[in-house]
Amino acid sequence: MALRHWLQLSLTEGIGPILQSRLIEAAGSAQAACNASATLVANVEGIGSSKSRHISEALRAASSQVDDEMTKAHALGVGLICRDDETYPHLLREIPDPPAVLYVKGALEPRDLNSVAMVGSRRCSFYGREQSERFAALLAGAGITIVSGGARGIDSAAHRGAMSHPQGRTIAVLGCGVDVVYPPENANLFEEIATRGALISEYPLGTPPLKDNFPRRNRIISGLSRGVLVIEADERSGALITARQACDDHGRPVFALPGRIDNRMSAGPHKLIRDGATLVRDLGDIVDGLGPLPHSAMELTPSAMDESALAKPQAENMEVPIQLSDQQRVIYAQLGEDPLDVDAIIERTSLPAHQILQELTFLSLKGVVRRVDGQTFVRKC
Repeated sequence: MALRHWLQLSLTEGIGPILQSRLIEAAGSAQAACNASATLVANVEGIGSSKSRHISEALRAASSQVDDEMTKAHALGVGLICRDDETYPHLLREIPDPPAVLYVKGALEPRDLNSVAMVGSRRCSFYGREQSERFAALLAGAGITIVSGGARGIDSAAHRGAMSHPQGRTIAVLGCGVDVVYPPENANLFEEIATRGALISEYPLGTPPLKDNFPRRNRIISGLSRGVLVIEADERSGALITARQACDDHGRPVFALPGRIDNRMSAGPHKLIRDGATLVRDLGDIVDGLGPLPHSAMELTPSAMDESALAKPQAENMEVPIQLSDQQRVIYAQLGEDPLDVDAIIERTSLPAHQILQELTFLSLKGVVRRVDGQTFVRKC
């Protein structure tokens, strides 16, 4: 069972994700890596002869912990996903140092491939908290999953904003075990997130929120996401670490919300904007900057739709430039060269507002619809 071997590697002291990958490459598989000789271990770049004995002993020790960890996870209702699993997040698999195993409380869904990270200061202002909730709700309404770190301040506001939308989903990436509540005041929030998305961590169950864990978990926040939005952060904030990883290591776009120039928490976003991050004024700035939707997300839109919308005559004989879902065809049929706002589309199609916003996001990402201003759209081709 592949999971057992990946979990053994994950529980082995002294090797992180990069050394795990190098060891697997040298051995040929996760199973072979778990049974690697001291000689093979010594030849792995970054380990060498001085560490090989310790790593070999740690691998054997971890083997005896696997059953206990799997039993505890099952008892707590925590899922375990390894890098060989089909359900392992596609975007996360692409980063240089993906976690060997993810602990998941809740559920990851295929539509989470279309996600945006929102990060910022724990000591945010009222403005920062307000904008975090607002943008998270707007993105959630457009069918985008919100990823953040479950911390105080901007993170918590982003999670709450996403869940304020009836169909909103959110993922919290923790710097401790998924069975550890930190910060403690977020106990109720985390319970809700587990029912509307997922709590995830690469750390074993019971791992406390150690200071060094949080910079390391930031790569997962970025890795899960198609882009990163920074809202309020000083120049030494971990949010900027996430933004740099997204841009430099993962090739993901970075967005920043400007703030008051006399607020030191605006220094981080303003520095990112100066260095080339996209200045965010509205939802369109984010959607337009995300680039093409990953191919496997193109078919994630719902297929059920209102009968009155299907009956619209302009949708029946429409020539569509690319394959669209039934809902997307109906919305596309209403658009032309003249800008049309969302309210008019709702009136013409009888589709729910949240569904129209979600489908317009997908149509924009597919390149057949263009946002003109605010909630106004035109056909692009």
